[in-house]
Amino acid sequence: EALVHPLVAADRAAFLADARAAGDEVVLVDVPLLFETGAENTVDAVVVVTCDSETQAKRVLARPGMTPDRFQAILARQTPDERKRALADHIIDTGHGLDHAREQVRALVRLWKAPARTGGHGHA
Repeated sequence: EALVHPLVAADRAAFLADARAAGDEVVLVDVPLLFETGAENTVDAVVVVTCDSETQAKRVLARPGMTPDRFQAILARQTPDERKRALADHIIDTGHGLDHAREQVRALVRLWKAPARTGGHGHA
């Protein structure tokens, strides 16, 4: 973790600098341990992608090599979902299918691209 996180942070900073230089209006970064690493302070807005706990468990346990004990160990290292939702600027709920989630993403992009929201830099 101590070796990987600085490299990931440097890669993310380079990606954002390139996007800014290119004039990108909206940029998305996927940071699985956003709150745990303090990275929420490096973005303009936080979007939490979530679903109910039963759906999450079903999806995670369907992954190759995943066990209930491993899943619980992962959850124990993460900020609880309820807390993430409370800290989020926006929430994408994937519990109602992919089409519903896509529409939520489209609505956010429309919001961020609205003329009143532009201020010279995109949102990450």
